[in-house]
Amino acid sequence: MPTYMPRKRGQSGGDLFRAAAERDPTNVPLAERMRPRTLSEVVGQTHILGPGTLLREAIESDQVPSLIFWGPPGTGKTTLARVIARATKAELVALSAVDSGIKDIREAVAQAEHRRDESRQRTLLFIDEIHRFNKAQQDALLPHVERGTITLIGATTENPSFEVNSALLSRTRVFALRSLEDPEVRSLLERALVDNERGLKGAFTAREEFLDHVAKHSSGDARRALSALEVAAARARTERRDVLEEKDAEEALQQKTLLYDKAGDAHYDIVSAFIKSLRGSDPDAAVYYLIRMLESGEEPRFLLRRMVIFASEDVGNAEPRALAVAVDALRAFELIGLPEGVLAMTQAATFLATCPKSNAVLTAYSTARAAVLEQGPLPVPLKLRNAPTPLMKSMGYSGGFKYPHNFAGNYVTEEYLPDALTGQRFYQPSDNGEELLIKQRLEAQRAPAAAADQDLAAALARMSARDEGE
Repeated sequence: MPTYMPRKRGQSGGDLFRAAAERDPTNVPLAERMRPRTLSEVVGQTHILGPGTLLREAIESDQVPSLIFWGPPGTGKTTLARVIARATKAELVALSAVDSGIKDIREAVAQAEHRRDESRQRTLLFIDEIHRFNKAQQDALLPHVERGTITLIGATTENPSFEVNSALLSRTRVFALRSLEDPEVRSLLERALVDNERGLKGAFTAREEFLDHVAKHSSGDARRALSALEVAAARARTERRDVLEEKDAEEALQQKTLLYDKAGDAHYDIVSAFIKSLRGSDPDAAVYYLIRMLESGEEPRFLLRRMVIFASEDVGNAEPRALAVAVDALRAFELIGLPEGVLAMTQAATFLATCPKSNAVLTAYSTARAAVLEQGPLPVPLKLRNAPTPLMKSMGYSGGFKYPHNFAGNYVTEEYLPDALTGQRFYQPSDNGEELLIKQRLEAQRAPAAAADQDLAAALARMSARDEGE
């Protein structure tokens, strides 16, 4: 059977938790006792473990490559390493990048070589928080991964594209783990309640409100959910109760239930209030509704996507940085996750709320789309068409086009719209923020053409008056 070496430097052999469990399972945290031992026990992650997936087939065929598991806490990175070792009958040696160094790597590799030579058993070297290894420590792994002395399994909560050097990254396969969905967390809780070997052995029943609350407020973290169940059970046991209530979940997670249903009216009401607070330039209300939704279990990426949309729809070119701030907040959240990711979200919300506002981008899109749908595919003016052949040039393609860089200020009066749309204005900059400057620049550029049009109109009017007089 594979063994899991404890992470502390200097210790070797055996699994401390497993040894303790053999003596007295109640001394081991519930989350550790309920850790899946086989692929069939793993909940979630079907995108990488479902039938026909690369990783599942690699495990079942005993052809597991060196790999890196990237995902939020409690999504099963360490668990999968154990499951793989058990399924492939490999020895699992674990190190933590926090308190391990090159010496520990060399010792693990030496043991792996001895194990391979003596019993032809493969070694899986599991390195938790591999992103904390510096370049030299990561480089020390390279030759052993290349030779197959060890099969590396790294675990990280950080984006490996930034935290793992390219040489090591090119020799591994990266699998992204996702936070568990609420129904998946519920299934873990229900399993733990009735499991007679490792769980609570049916000593407690849980109301639907308890299960919903723990699932919603565990942030997709299986370990957090099971720990909350254990705390709630201990509380109920002390009070000589065998039914777990919502109040037990609130106490265990230190989080009160808020009126918020992701599929109900409250959801749409609060999202609406959030967007309207941003649009109304009220950062205090915007932050309040943002945090209220997060604390109620709303998916952060949903809110981040709403802010990205808002940055173009309601701010636009009045503050061009708004879109960059919103997108950067999304990227920052993907990089660091919860709980710290809420800071990037709060920064983006307060910035968007305090920006000058303009819906000119939305209006430009709407009016241009209406013209496209109404007029159909109007022909492109000949002067704007490409003319790669003499025949096309002879047909007038690209003829008479004025190249802006040949004129003062890199601008020349020209008509680029199809003839049927000449003179139409889809983008109308507002007088707010940066758009006022854009508006003034456009007006200055268009002024000569406008004056010429006025002169032409006046001349035509005079000609018409003269004709009438005759």
